Amino acid sequence: MNTVKKDADAIRVLIVEDSITARTMLKMMLESAPDITVMDTARDPFDAVEKMKAGLPDVILLDIEMPRMDGLTFLRRIMSQHPLPVVICSNHTEAGSQTAMKALEMGAVEVMSKSQLGSAMSDEAKIQICDSVRAAAQARVRPNKKPVERKPLVAEKKLSADVILPPRAENAPPVPYSEPIIAIGASTGGTDALAKVLTELTPDCPPVVIVQHMPERFTEAFARRLDGLCAIRVKEAEDGDELEKGLALIAPGHSHVTLTRVGRKYRCNVIGGPYVCRHRPSVDVLFRSTSCEAGKNAMGVLMTGMGDDGAQGLLEMRKAGSLTLAQNEETCVVYGMPREAVLRGAAVRSVALNDIASEIMGFSTGASLTQTALGR
Repeated sequence: MNTVKKDADAIRVLIVEDSITARTMLKMMLESAPDITVMDTARDPFDAVEKMKAGLPDVILLDIEMPRMDGLTFLRRIMSQHPLPVVICSNHTEAGSQTAMKALEMGAVEVMSKSQLGSAMSDEAKIQICDSVRAAAQARVRPNKKPVERKPLVAEKKLSADVILPPRAENAPPVPYSEPIIAIGASTGGTDALAKVLTELTPDCPPVVIVQHMPERFTEAFARRLDGLCAIRVKEAEDGDELEKGLALIAPGHSHVTLTRVGRKYRCNVIGGPYVCRHRPSVDVLFRSTSCEAGKNAMGVLMTGMGDDGAQGLLEMRKAGSLTLAQNEETCVVYGMPREAVLRGAAVRSVALNDIASEIMGFSTGASLTQTALGR
């Protein structure tokens, strides 16, 4: 059996899972990466506490349904007593999706489903679980501890938005005037960040289309939760949805979303296709489509998340005349995607999380802080 040589600063993971089959599968996938090591496994939270007496992990991979103590109770205790980055890995059912939303509210960094992983031998499954652990290791959940940057291991070819739709032509004429539209991308830490932004929007806000990296079926529960909290309407996007004021659409966790211009308004398209930047839905796909269809009539916002999905698309939006913003480092859970956008010159300005809603509300009237500063 081949042993993967581990980096000196490999991320230490504790797997807490009652199924020995699942524990074995998860350990096999994580141990395939040189920058991740499984320090131990535990059959339930009580066993996990005993294992952690020998040392704390960098990340806990936690199931929800377990004997003696359920995962949510354990998560609550972790966050109140000694906060650690936690990734929830559980079977996703309709009820499970609601439970996953609770886990995110309680402080879990990310949620993924066991069925989403599929076969432990699948390269795609290994990439998904390892990237989730890497993102969690960077998350700001412990006071005064700056996240350590760990670049993901990329063994496979990473596809661009070209596999879904072509970029806007360099000599393309300016897009005619239309109703303003907002495109937002987020990943790790985005569930709370999006809730903060959307709950501050009023029903006269421009239509919003969102890509939040999240497993299939969790997006529907996430949209329902936000709809109950917000003054605007929030729903999971369906193919053919018309974009209206006071409406936010969240891309389903299994498909990309693009826009089609219809007169001075827009329609949302939900489409299949391969993973782009290792994600489906991909922020790059949404942003490219927005650059082509909306141009200067659009605002693009790239928020907290690991990796670079959305950075190239935001640059394309800026070149098409869109107003482009990146969430600043101080307010990101993981300053990955926004940083890549800033480094590429894609963002007109970096803004704090608390200012994003006001920028959106001001965009349709030309009264946003960024527009005013640029003299637009």
